Amino acid sequence: MIVAIIAACEILFWVFVIAGLAARYLLERRRLGAALLVMAPVTDLVLLAATAISLHRGDVAHLGHAVAAVYIGFSVAYGHRMIDWCDTRFAHRFAAGPAPVKATGATYTRQCWADVARTSVAAAITCTLTAVLIAIAADTSSAGALSGNYTWMGVILGLDVLWAVSYTLWPRRASKNG
Repeated sequence: MIVAIIAACEILFWVFVIAGLAARYLLERRRLGAALLVMAPVTDLVLLAATAISLHRGDVAHLGHAVAAVYIGFSVAYGHRMIDWCDTRFAHRFAAGPAPVKATGATYTRQCWADVARTSVAAAITCTLTAVLIAIAADTSSAGALSGNYTWMGVILGLDVLWAVSYTLWPRRASKNG
């Protein structure tokens, strides 16, 4: 059941983002667009509540519960950046906004390190939520399904650091096509 809720929340997140941008640029209704964009993170609260209720009422924790914590952590840490990314492209396509610029060199390296910071925030949120979910779970014998998040967050953060280090040592070059 929790996997279906995760899928529904992910779909709703993007429905709100696309609807918000469409209202902003196609309908030229900035307030409606802003209201719809604000609803995107509300889906995270719904998912958090559903996950907590599921565990508190005694459901056995499984991978779906663990993924919910990861999803929320990354959604909070990267959500604004994803919406900005979409906004830039939507504005360019539908509102004569400037073309997106592909970062290179030191600019891209700084972006990589900013992503390391975001991933650190995502890992901290995920690990905190995991600890809270373990604490409120009525069936504490299944906490192992949740505690794997700690290892995964370490692996993900480590890979992100390696990515940033690689672009620090070998910066991305501008493409030959322009």
